[in-house]
Amino acid sequence: MSRDLNKVMIIGHLGREPEMRYTPSGRPVTTFTVATNRSWNTTDGERHNETEWFNVVAWGNLAEICKQYLTKGQQVYIEGRLQTRRWEDAENVKRTSVEIVASEMMILGDRRESGQTIVDTQEPDFQTDEEYPF
Repeated sequence: MSRDLNKVMIIGHLGREPEMRYTPSGRPVTTFTVATNRSWNTTDGERHNETEWFNVVAWGNLAEICKQYLTKGQQVYIEGRLQTRRWEDAENVKRTSVEIVASEMMILGDRRESGQTIVDTQEPDFQTDEEYPF
């Protein structure tokens, strides 16, 4: 029995703020871009860097979560599948777009990297020497 697989996993940084809209039936959809960087050295020792940009689409509850919690510059893990869309623009030119349809999203890195502040409202969890009987 033959099995097919279409699975993509990327870790990168958001290139722009997520944009959410609704389909005519009311289903939420959020789109954003993620940049991944790759570095390598050539045989003569020259350093090269390359950035690859991915268009990401999230649907339903995941779309709402992405819109609410993701911000430009934030590091994120995205898992999903590749999808190719084809259409004709207003000038009847055929267009193609490859995007990741997200099924999982995880925020990575320190929240402070994206400009968010972390407020710790809990008391410190420690004991003084006076609390120990020895």
